[in-house]
Amino acid sequence: MIYTVTLNPSIDYIVHVDTLEIGALNRMTSDLKLPGGKGINVSRILKRIGLESTALGFMGGFTGNFITDWLHSEAIMTAFTPIDADTRINIKLKAAEETEINGAGPTIQQSEMNQLKEQFEKLSSNDIVILSGSTPASLTQGFYAELIQLIKTRGAAFVIDTTGKDLKQSLSHEPLLVKPNNHELAELYQTEFHRLEDILPYGKALLDEGAKYAIVSMAGDGALLFADDRVYRSNILKRPLKNSVGAGDSMIAGFVGKFAETNDPIEAFKWSVACGSATAFSDDLAEAAFINELLDEVRIEQL
Repeated sequence: MIYTVTLNPSIDYIVHVDTLEIGALNRMTSDLKLPGGKGINVSRILKRIGLESTALGFMGGFTGNFITDWLHSEAIMTAFTPIDADTRINIKLKAAEETEINGAGPTIQQSEMNQLKEQFEKLSSNDIVILSGSTPASLTQGFYAELIQLIKTRGAAFVIDTTGKDLKQSLSHEPLLVKPNNHELAELYQTEFHRLEDILPYGKALLDEGAKYAIVSMAGDGALLFADDRVYRSNILKRPLKNSVGAGDSMIAGFVGKFAETNDPIEAFKWSVACGSATAFSDDLAEAAFINELLDEVRIEQL
């Protein structure tokens, strides 16, 4: 089983206005509410490419019910840990420019943290756990590290998609995959990239520090896969960019899902690029038909 973990999920409330006047009454032209959270996005894309997963994480209140009901409507399995506080709402205000207001996240009690950890006792060596996104401020420092230790104890593999200290500390525990973008990678190693060649030694450093595979996404410049002592680059697919939210999560889903099926990192990378690009070219997360259409256009070359 593939498990996705979203510690700080949300309802993404997307509001469109023709013009935004600060300090005045504004009327929306349309709105949309969607389940949000990086691990949740991964589960939704996995389902669309025909693969099962179970979504884990903290979920509470009427907002949590909305998210859970939505996932069940898409036939996605969930085993969320119930919490007393409401799951957060993030506002995406779309006018001439896009403005985001993200909720801080609920307060998580120690008993709720312990209940989530108990979910990891049923893991086996055949499972993959995908840890994605930010953590609520109320969680104890190093909570990701605690989860990784539980995963390793059960012999399962894990993927981590986060930044900074949590990413750095995870590398020695040999994640199956890490996927920073080029800016996050530069920040991790406190450097700057000015050309593709600058990225290569730092992508390789992720493997030297313990990751089995690393994907570095570069937005409109494609993506790189670091595997053993080899580096692969995808071509750049051409469509109008519509959506940056969830593109990275879609890449994770494509890689992990297909790697679990084939054990082939190159084929998995091809699916990763197709899934990520399809979401970037869609209003919401990509649909299966569009992913398959783009899959035929993906080309992978070894550098």
